Amino acid sequence: MSGLQQAFEALREDILLEAEARGIFQQEAFFELYAATASDNGDTIDLEYTHSHKEGGRRPYRIDGYGFDVDRGTLYLAICDYRDGTKLESINNDRLTSAFKHASAFFENACSSTFINSIEETSPAFAAAYPIYSARDLIKRVRIILFSNARLATKRPPQLGEQIGGVPIVYSVLDAVRYFEIQKSFHSPESIEVNIAEIAGGPIACLKASTNTEEHQSFLLAIPGPVLAEVYGLYGARLLEQNVRTYLQAKTKVNKGILETIKKTPDMFFAYNNGLTATASAVKLEVLEDGQLGIAAIHNLQIVNGGQTTASILYAKDVADSPLDRVYVQMKLSVVPSARIEQVVPKISRYANTQNRISEADFFSSHPFHLQMERHSRTITAPPQNGAMTGEKWFYERARGQYRDGTAYASVAEKKKFLLEFPKDKLIEKTELAKYFLSFERKPYIVSRGAQKAFMAFADQIAKTWKSSPTQFNELWYRNTCAMGLVFRWTDKHIASSEWYKDDRGYKSQTIAYTLSWIAEKIYHQTKANLNWGAIWSIQSVPEELQEIITSLTPLIADAIRNAPANVRNVGEYCKLEACWQNISTQEFKIPPIPKHLTLDIGDITQEKKEAKSSARIDSEIDFEILLHSLAPKAEIIRRTAEQHRFLSPKADQALRKIGSGNLNLARPDKNAVKLLIKRMAEEGMPVEDM
Repeated sequence: MSGLQQAFEALREDILLEAEARGIFQQEAFFELYAATASDNGDTIDLEYTHSHKEGGRRPYRIDGYGFDVDRGTLYLAICDYRDGTKLESINNDRLTSAFKHASAFFENACSSTFINSIEETSPAFAAAYPIYSARDLIKRVRIILFSNARLATKRPPQLGEQIGGVPIVYSVLDAVRYFEIQKSFHSPESIEVNIAEIAGGPIACLKASTNTEEHQSFLLAIPGPVLAEVYGLYGARLLEQNVRTYLQAKTKVNKGILETIKKTPDMFFAYNNGLTATASAVKLEVLEDGQLGIAAIHNLQIVNGGQTTASILYAKDVADSPLDRVYVQMKLSVVPSARIEQVVPKISRYANTQNRISEADFFSSHPFHLQMERHSRTITAPPQNGAMTGEKWFYERARGQYRDGTAYASVAEKKKFLLEFPKDKLIEKTELAKYFLSFERKPYIVSRGAQKAFMAFADQIAKTWKSSPTQFNELWYRNTCAMGLVFRWTDKHIASSEWYKDDRGYKSQTIAYTLSWIAEKIYHQTKANLNWGAIWSIQSVPEELQEIITSLTPLIADAIRNAPANVRNVGEYCKLEACWQNISTQEFKIPPIPKHLTLDIGDITQEKKEAKSSARIDSEIDFEILLHSLAPKAEIIRRTAEQHRFLSPKADQALRKIGSGNLNLARPDKNAVKLLIKRMAEEGMPVEDM
């Protein structure tokens, strides 16, 4: 069996498991998997599933998902080509052309008041069409992407199609092969080949800023504004390093100062703007007629600083209609060997962004909170169920691909053992954790804004709390959050299988978040209590009484969401506003009473948290004492390395000399100095475990 067919079968299994676990159709499960990958890769922003189609007649259309970046005037439309067979098939050009034509027709239809008035306001088609209609004058670029689990004959880069109503349309494809490559790449970005010479009409002159003996090459160049706009117009956020991409998607603000400079003093843009910091795995160089060196192509281009500048330049062209012919942008381009990209690029990103307002939370996958959650997930076993001898573990995926990596190179026996210990239905991704937490924090309006924006809000909140009280994120916090996940997932699956939802699909994600937030709000205001997460964790399921409450409440919440104020036509956008929550949270619904044994009062919660924090502090001290013993044989190597890199404080120097001599009875200030040193060395890519 070929590697591609094996990957296809693994994808098919993922789709079937997702559909079964959540009680949804296979096509929706397929869309969810591809949409998450497309967003993570920068092909799209977060998309909402809005499957609707019309066959035959005048202007037939088909659409499966949409996302609208209002601030940048970019509309994203997705259309699915899902095959339910057992063999990897090919996409022919006719099917490709037809799919793009149907998605383009949906955009064209949605700009028409006749179409808007002809469709039901609670339908998925209206949910996607009305934002387009109401903001049609703001839409300056449409990105249409085809999701397919079939394969293209050859790779197809994004292509600029014919304009519709003066709006440029960019077509791209996420086929099975690209999907597999993105999944396999994990931390490293998907390879992008940018043909500079073709776009610019020739290579761009550059200055080499490194010697041939250095491990990586550096170049300085001035990119013409129209070239940068076209490159970003084709590839979009795929060009941005992931932390920068997440930041821009969550905080969609266009830099007004940049637009002002382009409009009034374009000649001074090069002087005023800090420019871009970018990386590549290779460049194609040519000698120009005047003898200068020029860059003709860039392989694996990633912008690690200057994402806002790049996005604002395209905005100036698309939205502000500003000419870019006198605009030049300076770029510092580092060519990093492929083997070192994963290690070096995050450092360049971190250092290049220190002068910008990108908080520590924006580099959140390496934040200590994530490392702590990952550690808990690998060591904490859930209580055994149904007579089993051992319990299962929840797998917290700190970085994309960790779970799949756990079985990728395993034997059949090893894979079986891994799946028994970490079953697929107990996988938690970072963005899912954010949804669980924020729903029960009574912030459903944030959850409704999409995975990336919810995650960034969660990251900001957690980072602030971590700074003041890191021991709060202990085993108790982890178990409680897993219990939240149990309730969230049960609610998701229940709604999907409910008759009332089958009759009128739409706003499922909003209904889940608002339902759980309403329950949390009711318990808190009635009794100053929370759900008894420990009881839910111990049975690893949702108690029947809570199931009954959720079953009664979900259709009522769904109706309340749809019965928005008279001036609201876009329910999905309304759900993103705190005003929506203020409206829903104050409503009374006739549901079964919440039993006392399902709640935990404030006194018990406080005592439980206090004991968990105390236990976390003790565990931390024990871990450090164990680490001290392991440091003794290499204390001198660590001391010299730290001294060489100018990390060594006098107190850390003194402490390491003591450790090296066998004296492990350190005073607290000495221990703290060593802790800080180890932390700093780890952040710089020099973990003491490797010495």
